[in-house]
Amino acid sequence: MREYLLTLCITAAVTYLLTGPVRKFAIVAGAMPEIRARDVHREPTPRLGGIAMFFGLCAGLLVADHMTNLNEVFAKSNEPRALLSGAALIWLIGVLDDKFEIDALIKLGGQMIAAGVMVMQGLTILWLPVPGVGNVALTQWQGTLLTVALVVITINAVNFVDGLDGLASGMVCIAAAAFFLYAYRIWYSYGIEAAAPATLFSAILMGMCLGFLPHNMHPARIFMGDSGSMLIGLVLAAGAISVTGQVDPDALALFTGSEKAAVHQTVPVYIPLLLPLTIIAVPAADLVLAIVRRTWRGQSPFAADRGHLHHRLLEIGHSHSRAVLIMYFWSALIGFGALAYSVNSASMWIVLGVVFLSAIGLILLLLPRFTPRVPAWAQHFVPPRYRRRRRAAEELELSAESAESGEAAAQEPSESEERTPVAAGTTGVNGATAIGPRSRIGKATR
Repeated sequence: MREYLLTLCITAAVTYLLTGPVRKFAIVAGAMPEIRARDVHREPTPRLGGIAMFFGLCAGLLVADHMTNLNEVFAKSNEPRALLSGAALIWLIGVLDDKFEIDALIKLGGQMIAAGVMVMQGLTILWLPVPGVGNVALTQWQGTLLTVALVVITINAVNFVDGLDGLASGMVCIAAAAFFLYAYRIWYSYGIEAAAPATLFSAILMGMCLGFLPHNMHPARIFMGDSGSMLIGLVLAAGAISVTGQVDPDALALFTGSEKAAVHQTVPVYIPLLLPLTIIAVPAADLVLAIVRRTWRGQSPFAADRGHLHHRLLEIGHSHSRAVLIMYFWSALIGFGALAYSVNSASMWIVLGVVFLSAIGLILLLLPRFTPRVPAWAQHFVPPRYRRRRRAAEELELSAESAESGEAAAQEPSESEERTPVAAGTTGVNGATAIGPRSRIGKATR
């Protein structure tokens, strides 16, 4: 565990320290696109944060290769090299997209090629545990198709949810934490060495996200871009493929009595991990809803819009930070709920706890829709939005002041002829309020 934690800390430190220089490089390189209609942020923000995350991944793998115990992962398995090869390819495609906005179909083809590269080097699904049947072996073509499909689904699920500051990196970090505990339990408790690569991938993924989050929290100073979102999606999928398709449930039968019993014990996490993962069920649901919504409207499934779950939370009335925290809550509830259920599926307390937390999540989700009447004695203990009487008085006073100012403005002569418009790009002027077209990227300052 100490070596895993050290790998995590080094990955996080390298990612954190490199993100600042990468931000300056992105500004100089012009990877700072204009504000689009579907964007939530108000100022042009540099991308290419995936560069720092990729070098954090490389640093984590390099450090793990030189450790006493983790070195066995590289000696006995080719999966770390397969992950690095696929990650390098998908990262390069993401960097080009952040700079030049390449076509969606080209990105899809690149994702499939990156998955194929990992399959060629041994990171593939060999069998599936099926409830009531046991261990089902897959042919080479079946394993390849299933692996490519899982990688593509996971990458796009993470990419689709990357719409608010800190949302994608935080949700993937929560997913990686739950997945790390699950894989570590299989590796350490059952002594199954085949689960060691997935445990290492999860630790490195947590470090990548934790190192990038301080720069990406609202208001974000840099975005990870497709170079980062596709990268962390691929690493998450690689861990799922490793532990789902490489670990033989028959090894667990030594402790549970039979292969079918072993499959039944692990199926609460095994099967959901394939479609695509229980721990990223929220972005996966967002992905499915986006495809259905766009297809229903006659649009391309890859056409961007403002109908994602995080956009809906903002429309309901949540603030930016609260919407992100709600998405964190649901990700943690689903991921750690599945983890707890896989440990003890017969416990009724786990089910009751998940139901209770789900009810709390629904209340938090719909909170802006309700404005309860607060007694006079509780006015000082609630947020200002719930103080109806004082709020009404303030609104009445504000309307009276605005009416008086309007009358005064009507009596004074107009000064519009004396004012001169401020040119776009002037130093010290906010780009969202400047008159005229938005300044180019090279002139943007922060």
